Amino acid sequence: MTIQENNSAEQLVDAVVEGIQEKKGTNIAVLDMREIDGSICQFFVICDGDSNTQVGAIGDSVEDYIREKLNEKPYHTEGKENAEWILVDFVDVVVHVFQRPIRSFYNLEELWADAKRTDIENLF
Repeated sequence: MTIQENNSAEQLVDAVVEGIQEKKGTNIAVLDMREIDGSICQFFVICDGDSNTQVGAIGDSVEDYIREKLNEKPYHTEGKENAEWILVDFVDVVVHVFQRPIRSFYNLEELWADAKRTDIENLF
């Protein structure tokens, strides 16, 4: 079962943001990829954390929130070993959790600058 059959991509994005905020992830950006030709998903959710420990905790929190709220599991997860950049792939929504210097280096927001961007205000 894909996410589209059970939950909307927008519901998934909302739950992902909650999971990020639970572990104090910051600088959350949601990129709407639906109008981008050749896009691999509907949304990117990008955030950052201060350390390997926090980045790992954010990645785990996102997975836990989605499992609890929407009864979904990620299709694929990468990067937990070094926790500099964790990618959690829910097919329609791909989550990128970075340490700040790594996020700045790869600059996904600029790479996908044609996507509509929504910045989520930091909670603290």
